[in-house]
Amino acid sequence: MSDWTTIDYFTDESLVEDPYPYLDELRSECPVLPLDHLGVVAVTGYQEAWEIYKDTDTFSSCNSVVGPYATFPVPLEGDDVSDIVAEYRHQLPMHEHMVTMDPPEHTRERAILMRLLTPRRLQDNEAFMWGLADRQLEEFLDDGRCEFISAYAQPFAMLVVADVLGVPEADHQRFREGFGLTGTIGEVGAGADGSPGENPLAWLDKWFAEYIEDRRRKPREDVLTKLALATYPDGTMPDVTAVVHTSTFLFAAGQETTARLLAAALKHLAEHPDIQEELREHRDRIPNFLEELLRTESPVKTDFRLTKRSTTVGGVDIEAGTPVMLLNGAANRDPRRFECPAEFRLDRPNAQGHLAFGRGVHSCPGGSLARVEGRVSLERILDRMHDIRLSVEHHGPAGARRFRYEPTWVLRGLSKVHLEFDPVSSPN
Repeated sequence: MSDWTTIDYFTDESLVEDPYPYLDELRSECPVLPLDHLGVVAVTGYQEAWEIYKDTDTFSSCNSVVGPYATFPVPLEGDDVSDIVAEYRHQLPMHEHMVTMDPPEHTRERAILMRLLTPRRLQDNEAFMWGLADRQLEEFLDDGRCEFISAYAQPFAMLVVADVLGVPEADHQRFREGFGLTGTIGEVGAGADGSPGENPLAWLDKWFAEYIEDRRRKPREDVLTKLALATYPDGTMPDVTAVVHTSTFLFAAGQETTARLLAAALKHLAEHPDIQEELREHRDRIPNFLEELLRTESPVKTDFRLTKRSTTVGGVDIEAGTPVMLLNGAANRDPRRFECPAEFRLDRPNAQGHLAFGRGVHSCPGGSLARVEGRVSLERILDRMHDIRLSVEHHGPAGARRFRYEPTWVLRGLSKVHLEFDPVSSPN
């Protein structure tokens, strides 16, 4: 394996399957390390990443999704490029989505979303999840085998978010087919070949615009109407496009990351029958299992910030205009924060301290939703499947397993997980 000075994180295929030795090497060199590729500074330390996530005055989220491929029409020169960022950020890819905004714009747009994700709405959504989990399992359970991501993880995660946003059940199949045929946010992490200048959510924006415009013309007693008529904290009503962009990014990002979490969970259970049985007997341990999984296999590998003002982090000077690469998968394995970080420990006391959902104002608003999706799914899967195991035909025998991961530097996700199991009839 080449050393860190010669590896290009954004294109080197050797990092797709197992990036962790490389990330450990970066951290051992320095938790805040300038790289030769695309002028980025890699942050692999937990405390250093935390500090950057919290400091929105110094670090902008304008390049959060496209990272070093965010380009400005003028040079980012000087010790403070805040004015340049403010003037030209609207020219960057995905600028219209909340994930790339900074306060106060981000604060205003996030308020719309949080008015939707109320405790009552999430409670109703959990009730929907229990029924959905069984319906999804029934599609393939009698076969005793499945490709888990396409059969369960993706449609389940997608339909859960559809329900949160109030998409009518009559249209659920339409969205399921749309996500099956069209790429989502992961495409922007495919390096230069991933068309970083394009908005992969344009098709979804169009669909949600139809919903929001219809509800504003003819309000109904439904969730979409509440979303369409929601106002900013100052009482003003956002443009239709603002509501649409908030909805579609939650839709795409929520189903994408949760599907990857579920896939990683079933892979781990299939590889560790002892944990599978422990969780089957002790359901109260499922939440910490999910937290430890989020720590060791963070669905978001990389987040980005743009340095607006020259600063110092972890004793390392970072010049204004520098793209900072927050490597969540590395920070969550920082031995200064987590004892024996490469080990999966079901009883790890500080597992929930991970950065898988970010921190600060941009902490994932759907984090609590993803946790419930994971808990509900595992409960029903453990009820309905016994002796869950990996397909030797597709993944090879124990000790020589083969897995493929999506070739993106943004997300950490398996392409397929082929399972075999003993089906169990529903007790209900």
